[in-house]
Amino acid sequence: MNPYVLTILLSSLGLGTVLTFASSHWLLAWMGLEINTLAIIPIMAQHHHPRAIEATTKYFLTQATAAAMILFASTTNAWLVGEWEIQQLSHPLATTTVMLALALKLGLAPVHFWLPEVLQGLELTTGLILSTWQKLAPFALMIQVAPTINSSLLVTIGLLSTLVGGWGGLNQTQLRKILAYSSIAHLGWMVLILQFAPSLTLLSLSLYIVMTSSAFLTLKTNNSLTINTLATSWTKSPTLAALTALVLLSLGGLPPLSGFMPKWLILQELTKQELPLSATLAAMTALLSLYFYLRLCYALTLTIYPNTLTATAPWRLNFTMITLPLSITTIMALGLLPLTPAVTAMLAL
Repeated sequence: MNPYVLTILLSSLGLGTVLTFASSHWLLAWMGLEINTLAIIPIMAQHHHPRAIEATTKYFLTQATAAAMILFASTTNAWLVGEWEIQQLSHPLATTTVMLALALKLGLAPVHFWLPEVLQGLELTTGLILSTWQKLAPFALMIQVAPTINSSLLVTIGLLSTLVGGWGGLNQTQLRKILAYSSIAHLGWMVLILQFAPSLTLLSLSLYIVMTSSAFLTLKTNNSLTINTLATSWTKSPTLAALTALVLLSLGGLPPLSGFMPKWLILQELTKQELPLSATLAAMTALLSLYFYLRLCYALTLTIYPNTLTATAPWRLNFTMITLPLSITTIMALGLLPLTPAVTAMLAL
């Protein structure tokens, strides 16, 4: 793609997100979401491959449906209550419709079906944008409308997403689909705690973005798209293979890695809110996710793949990729757990 065109598209992507962040009026927020969607579509379809075009079409249809639902809900609220302010959403019909629309935009269960299919059709860099940057604008709206939404609906969507994210990834061999289900599970944890501690949701979102960026960048560096190609990547970069395994375990939420921090604090907060059943169910669904991360770690570090390999042999050529983002995100994905006391002190302010 032409660098000038790419610059314009990425600038529009940033503009759409910032516009949604800064808006207090539903129409302005809707415009930001639309700019965001329209900017990423050419980036998704830049490789003229049937899978990429199919993924782009599916993404466009789901995002357009969600945007129409948001417009319908905000218009209904303005009609019934006379308010266009985002934080003045008060009618039950409008709040429920907005919540379902934002769940569709983010890929939360039970409206998650598009996310694994779309992510599977994209290359890793575009998949990274879709899994991280594209979550910010809908989450900004969700945090603003969360106080008016029925807490049972939020807890149900959160638990269902963690369950679907854990269960869906069990039988996958494609790494992009595994990361899509991982995304659904992590977003479920964030929605689960959204009404009780919004600051914890922001902390979880920040760490999720760091860990997912690290995972996508390591896979891009290794040029791995399936478990089979991942199993051969240790030959060309043993250090990176070891770090990839640790990043995956961090995504699974194992101590002493950074991914343990949000899960620990969320379970603690759920217990304080007298929701022990929700906390137990969330912890048990985390075990499902942990299983497929451990499966990837096993394939990556403990197996030597047979010689009759159908994939292209990974040659040790001169490395030209910029590795600074990979280094920073990997360090953050592995080493932030000791900062937990400082984080909890900041959250308590």
